[in-house]
Amino acid sequence: MKYMLLIYGDEHALSETERKDCYAESTQLAHDLNANGQYVAANPLHPTAMATSVRVRNGKRLVTDGPFAETREQLGGYFLIDAKDLDEAIAVAARIPMARKSTVEVRPVVEIPGLPT
Repeated sequence: MKYMLLIYGDEHALSETERKDCYAESTQLAHDLNANGQYVAANPLHPTAMATSVRVRNGKRLVTDGPFAETREQLGGYFLIDAKDLDEAIAVAARIPMARKSTVEVRPVVEIPGLPT
């Protein structure tokens, strides 16, 4: 089963050096997961200042700068993995460097037949 590991935290919490170290550690984790056949995808996200939100209401598109909601923690990145069960996904989430400073949400992915692979 696929699990999305969503990494939330204060996007200003890390210094540039800490961010580079986090990226290096996350890259190593991605390689470890790939070697185990668990890796599907992973990426950090640019800050919310670069986000754009899109809504369609009554057939009209509304585009606004920034994230959908103002929160103390922002979505900063993700890992998409294959895991045999929730316990295995939680174990991987605990290895994500930002889990030590923020929150990693673990959510099973609904796999819809017919989507491109």
